[in-house]
Amino acid sequence: MSGRYDQGREPRSQVTPRRADGSRALTGPHIGRVRITPSRAFIGVALVGSLGYLVYALTVRDATQIPLLATGAAVLGVVFIILAVAGAYRAVRSGQSGSGGRAVLAALAGGVAILVAFGAFATAAILSLLWRG
Repeated sequence: MSGRYDQGREPRSQVTPRRADGSRALTGPHIGRVRITPSRAFIGVALVGSLGYLVYALTVRDATQIPLLATGAAVLGVVFIILAVAGAYRAVRSGQSGSGGRAVLAALAGGVAILVAFGAFATAAILSLLWRG
């Protein structure tokens, strides 16, 4: 037995196998060069779902429209908080690995995400005050 397992990789190896031309092969599902991970899929579904809910709340024309908009804005704020934390984590990891440019871009993206989150929470608070008033 040669010690090799599935597709020429040992189970604990972090090295991807080489192709015949010497380049490295991508493993797992990808969209372009971006790997699809469970956390990225979760954040993507949550972002699309909350935006879809907000669009639905905009189309409703009755007494429940303002509470629907407030809850949609609050959920969107939570999604952007998660994106901001992911951006901060990525900035730290990129900085530790010596990728200064990626660290700066991740920090900027996380900063923008936190600003959007605070705006969404402010919108939810204002809408809830309008609904009670």
